[in-house]
Amino acid sequence: MKKGLIVICGATASGKSSLGLKLAQRLNTFIISADSRQVYQEFDIGTAKPTIEEQNLVHHYLIDICHPTETLTLADYQEKAQTIINSTSSIPLLVGGTGLYINSITKGLKIPRVAPCSLLRSQLESYSQPERYSFLQQIDSKSCEKIHFNDEIRTIRALEVYYVTGKPISEQQGENPPSYPVLLIGLHCDRDAIEERIKQRTKIMIEQGLVRETENLIRKYGLDLPLLNTLGYAEIKQYLTGEINLNQAEELIVIHTRQFAKRQRTWFNANKKIKWFNPDSSSLLEEVWEIINNNQFIK
Repeated sequence: MKKGLIVICGATASGKSSLGLKLAQRLNTFIISADSRQVYQEFDIGTAKPTIEEQNLVHHYLIDICHPTETLTLADYQEKAQTIINSTSSIPLLVGGTGLYINSITKGLKIPRVAPCSLLRSQLESYSQPERYSFLQQIDSKSCEKIHFNDEIRTIRALEVYYVTGKPISEQQGENPPSYPVLLIGLHCDRDAIEERIKQRTKIMIEQGLVRETENLIRKYGLDLPLLNTLGYAEIKQYLTGEINLNQAEELIVIHTRQFAKRQRTWFNANKKIKWFNPDSSSLLEEVWEIINNNQFIK
């Protein structure tokens, strides 16, 4: 095998992990997770983290590497993933649905190493979005060409980077693509199929103990832990605090997951290099294997 990277991406519940496991075993290689929540310890069921049995079948990197109270920045993730890729002569699989994580590797994004600053952010949040955007226009008009007037998150981040480093974020960004070949495999379901997959997965998560997991996390870290406001945990937290019943929580998880999957599809559809496959195809593994052969990833 020549050095390279195979990416398996797509919306949540599309079957990425299952395909990744099968391919990794056939290639005799390992998996690097590209999931922004699976990096955190103790958040297992709600993040659809690979089971211990699955991790015993194929070695997974960048899972359970952070304490729930820590913050892993995009730059941190990129550095860790690139170190793993550069240290092997085999073909790793990068598997997940966090688009920025994948782009940080496949496009070699240049990322300002500025950790989120809560004090600075709270100060910036005291201003209105029009005021913040006006500040950004004055110090970094180039960034305003890419950041929409109503995009509060990116506006605050651009201002944060400037005030911490003294340099516009536009001067610190860019791309440095890897020298090795990258093959992007995407899994795509139609709307009805992905909704059914989401319903089934949500049901399984609750049966596996998502309520108990969330309850334990609240007991250990408190209701204000940011990760408990993420998909799956936020709705169960509402149930545990008496705001809704369990059926309502399950319905909300499905709705919010469907909305999240739609945003993921929009993100990945913008990348014209992704080769798309139907995860419900009975010959999916062989179809993907053929593409890998045709792209000369194996000799």
